[in-house]
Amino acid sequence: MLLISGFVVILNETVMSVALPVLMREMHVDASTGQWLTTAFLLTMSVVIPITGTLIRRFATRFLYFVAMAAFMFGTILCAAAPVFEVLLAGRIVQATGTAITMPLLITTTISVVPAAIRGRIMGRISIVISVAPAIGPTASGFILQYFTWRWLFLFMLPIVLVAVIVSFYMLCNVGENTRVKIDLISVGFSAIGFGSVVYGLNSFGSHAATAGVSALPAVVLVTGFAALAVFIWRQLRLQKTDSALLDLRVFRYRTYSVSVIIISISMMAMFGIIVLLPIFAQNVLEMQTLEIGLLLLPGGLIMGLVANPVGRAVDKYGARLVMFPGVLMTSVAMWGFALLTQNSPAWYLLLCHIVLSVGLALTFTPIFSSSMGILPKYLISHGSAILSTMQQVAGAAGTALLVAIFAAVAGGSASAQTNPEQVAAGASAAFIVGACIVTLVIVAWFYLPKREAAVAG
Repeated sequence: MLLISGFVVILNETVMSVALPVLMREMHVDASTGQWLTTAFLLTMSVVIPITGTLIRRFATRFLYFVAMAAFMFGTILCAAAPVFEVLLAGRIVQATGTAITMPLLITTTISVVPAAIRGRIMGRISIVISVAPAIGPTASGFILQYFTWRWLFLFMLPIVLVAVIVSFYMLCNVGENTRVKIDLISVGFSAIGFGSVVYGLNSFGSHAATAGVSALPAVVLVTGFAALAVFIWRQLRLQKTDSALLDLRVFRYRTYSVSVIIISISMMAMFGIIVLLPIFAQNVLEMQTLEIGLLLLPGGLIMGLVANPVGRAVDKYGARLVMFPGVLMTSVAMWGFALLTQNSPAWYLLLCHIVLSVGLALTFTPIFSSSMGILPKYLISHGSAILSTMQQVAGAAGTALLVAIFAAVAGGSASAQTNPEQVAAGASAAFIVGACIVTLVIVAWFYLPKREAAVAG
């Protein structure tokens, strides 16, 4: 039930990508205002996730799960019934709060209860949630918008989550021992300012680069965010000596975990950048409709889900490092394939590249989640999952901002407004070339993973 709940809340994260133009039209708001439906969601996630490591240690599993689901369901109802944009935005923020608690809780619970011998196949299922759900979000959104009103983007999630909650009420057990750990409010403040400012600044860079105007605001916000993070890190290093840190940074003493965070972050940059730019390329260059674009991206998401379990079993049998190598190669090859897209590229070529990317990410995510979290001692697992989830959000925002900024610089207009096929193709190609260069760094990082995996810490 945790997997089903996780799948729905992460799917919800990307359904807005296709729906924004519709919502802007019906809510009578401009692009800069409408974009807050995504920006506010990411900001809330980046603020709440760092706190979850401490929350998981302090509160029972069942309590946190039902709080998260209550927040998500209440936010979803607000969104579905929203009469004005402000209510819709509030609903997205409440949704994000529930989502931010759910994913670290899912990872922590899994690592805590699953034996090391079968951890790979279980983490394979989690990788479905983390990678497949965002990938098929635009497809689901395109289908719903084709045949229903935008409110059904939220209404269709409610019965699924409700069933998961009812079943969990009878089946979900508390995991681990809870301690009355003190929540350091000063750390919470610097964490909120730091991670929130970094995510907002990165998104602002993409937004400002996508328009003709130039603003110093993103740079100021980013500098503020990094300064707050520096203070936050300094304070955590002090507090972790007494086991009272909001995020215990001792997880980075484990090389497997540290390298895994780098690999996951780079992979997320590529995945979220692709999710944003591929629909723009398909619509404005290949002249495809919204539903056609969704269907074009659907096979990759489905294949990613189908191979996750076999990949998990291979991890249990051969080890994470060996299984991951073809994955990082395929991811790099796919990104360089996207870099070769032109105005005359056929749709099947885009489909092929997306499938190769999806399989590559499946071969990367499952081993990396299994090895990174499995190496941590139990008292650090909740902190490790919170840091991992936070870095996914920051990396996704960074990847989107970077690729959109490059697209806008080459295409000479905003990603949403640019319609000249030749300029869109040139902008997308430039963005994908940079993305391919970044993803190639994953291959370099792979060589720093320990050749012999240490025994699972107790």
